[in-house]
Amino acid sequence: MPASSRSNLLLHALFLPAIALASCRNSNPQPLHDDPHLTPRIVLQDVTLHSDSLARDMQYRVILPATLPPNQKLPVLYLLHGGGGNFRDWSNYSDVDTFAERGIILVMPEGHSSYYTNAADRPADRYEDYITKELIADVEHKFPAMPGRSGRAIVGVSMGGFGAVKLALVHPDLFAFAAGLSPALDVPSRPFSIKRIDQWRRFRAIFGPWQGEVQRNNDPLLLAKTADPGKTPYIFLACGEQEGLLAANNQFAARLKQRGFQFEYHTSRGNHDWSQWNSWLPSLSASLSQHFPAKE
Repeated sequence: MPASSRSNLLLHALFLPAIALASCRNSNPQPLHDDPHLTPRIVLQDVTLHSDSLARDMQYRVILPATLPPNQKLPVLYLLHGGGGNFRDWSNYSDVDTFAERGIILVMPEGHSSYYTNAADRPADRYEDYITKELIADVEHKFPAMPGRSGRAIVGVSMGGFGAVKLALVHPDLFAFAAGLSPALDVPSRPFSIKRIDQWRRFRAIFGPWQGEVQRNNDPLLLAKTADPGKTPYIFLACGEQEGLLAANNQFAARLKQRGFQFEYHTSRGNHDWSQWNSWLPSLSASLSQHFPAKE
């Protein structure tokens, strides 16, 4: 066999596993197990919804009280997962199930790696439209959910925290309460870095050209300059002191304070993980009890 042929075969053998691995990573594989935290007083249901905004079937998870009061509508808490996660994360890794025992319906949609935004370069990835126009309507059709702004809250971690805060600023008529736990608020405006060129390409596919209109319209730090503080939902913000996201969250909180938004901001020692996010649930629960459902 000629030396060139042997070289080609060797290269093929070396790179084929890498290509297969990359293909697996890009297919958003589901977890090997699903072990939701449930108590005897709540039930879980997974729902499939065909989305016109996304041109595909989408799953979402619902946790609600096992015993429902007759003829009574319950407030709904939408829970957005972080990047690399899926709609099962909140039920598998957090203790948020106890919120359902208080008479709140928990809804956990699939967001893939979308930042819950209508992607600039992918017309079939209109995740903001999916959440705001289709998911809410489907939940209120299939479950005893309170209709209207006063009975809806939205909470997210990391990428989901970005989504919750941004959707609250862009759609203040839809939610009465929004919370970001370690929200990645600076993602639209992160500058180019050769070390993170793949990340840059992913973000530009979602947020469009650098400093372009789509980026500006989806940047919470800019949206907070123009949003009406009197109409914006109450905002709960938290970030770990060891996180790279702390500076952006400090800047955002300062802007909220400067413009007179109703909000609270928590920092504590901790990293970007479920251990920290779980530690904030008691404070989040107390804030929800005070501000949600909203009295309007």
